[in-house]
Amino acid sequence: MKIIIHGGFFSESDQSHEVKVAKQDSLKSIVKKAFDYLETHSAAETAVFAVTLLEDDELYNAGTGSQIQSDGKIRMSASLMNGETQKFSGVINIQNVKNPVEIAEFLTKEDDRVLGDQGAKNYATKNGFPDYSTETAQRRREFEEKSKNGGKGTVGCVAFDKRGKIAAATSTGGKGFELEGRISDSATVAGNFANKFCGVSCTGVGEDIVSNATAAKIVIRVTDGMSISEAFDKTFAELKEIDGFAGAIAIDHLGNIQHRDSHPTMVFASFDGQQFEVFE
Repeated sequence: MKIIIHGGFFSESDQSHEVKVAKQDSLKSIVKKAFDYLETHSAAETAVFAVTLLEDDELYNAGTGSQIQSDGKIRMSASLMNGETQKFSGVINIQNVKNPVEIAEFLTKEDDRVLGDQGAKNYATKNGFPDYSTETAQRRREFEEKSKNGGKGTVGCVAFDKRGKIAAATSTGGKGFELEGRISDSATVAGNFANKFCGVSCTGVGEDIVSNATAAKIVIRVTDGMSISEAFDKTFAELKEIDGFAGAIAIDHLGNIQHRDSHPTMVFASFDGQQFEVFE
């Protein structure tokens, strides 16, 4: 069993040392809880569980603590890709729910598995997900000051269970101050993708990730016989050609863990039952 999570990007220029340490501690705690959960749950269930914990932590730009958009509203996106069933499900620009990734998971049983905006919210309400404000005082202050602190944040998880199955889940509160109606990569196969060979979750600037089809490219290249390291090398070389801003985490079917960012620093943590790796 293996698990890796990310919590977006950290920049020394706009976040304090205290926030950095808090994120290191938070990610290590969450990845350990998620690994323990993986002992008795599937990769897909665990990916959702881990992302829910990340959404609930105000340190990250997903769920509670999501960025406020240019019109003063919070819109969130999340998705789940189950590498075993090959089903992708997600919500785009949903408002006033606590854990968008849980609604993405709930949609896996539907024929129509990606819903947007008010339709996504209506579906959530119909299925018992209560109204919840994800705005925090810190995000309101940032919005009012036109600050972009932490604006390249997304959270995600890739899990590899004891049966060798892989799943990826990703959730975001957006990049902050974006145009109304802007769609991120998080509920697309560019930002979140998995099959039986590999799973990938991305963070960064959604437009760059979509333009590069980052997650899908990595997974397809591993499927076609590249090593996970080679797949990352090629995909991030192509990302560099467009000066793309992105990070990715992944696990392949052999249990190899990989992470990469095009700019410093993606915050992440991984655990294999014995050893932690946490961003520096």
